[in-house]
Amino acid sequence: MNDAELVVQEAQRWLRFAAEDLDAARRLLAARSSAPRHVCWHSQQAAERALKAALVLEGIDFPFTHDLNALRNLLPDSWPVWADLAELTGWAVQARYPGQWPEPSTADAACVMYKVVVVEIWYWWLELTTRSTRCRRR
Repeated sequence: MNDAELVVQEAQRWLRFAAEDLDAARRLLAARSSAPRHVCWHSQQAAERALKAALVLEGIDFPFTHDLNALRNLLPDSWPVWADLAELTGWAVQARYPGQWPEPSTADAACVMYKVVVVEIWYWWLELTTRSTRCRRR
């Protein structure tokens, strides 16, 4: 396996984790029996991991951060990354730890439902891009 194939393989590994988070968010949202914060957290994680997959594909080192805007800004302008993904950043911490943040409401969960769709569109675009890149690099 050459270096280009290893890069694509690593990007696809990040994408697999993103897909698992997307699946978890969808299932939790459909179940309506769990706390909305879990949907929020998995949505944020899916977006973060998809962005990191794109950065791996581009060969761009990234910091250990949950800041989706910072990650998005590392990508070249040619990558179509929607700004509203950055709105999920706060859920990386707010949804995981009790503290100074209020519990997400049903309205928050409804907003996150939209974000899950945005993340899913971005995920599938990235999935097609990695497949295309793998074919071009052979």
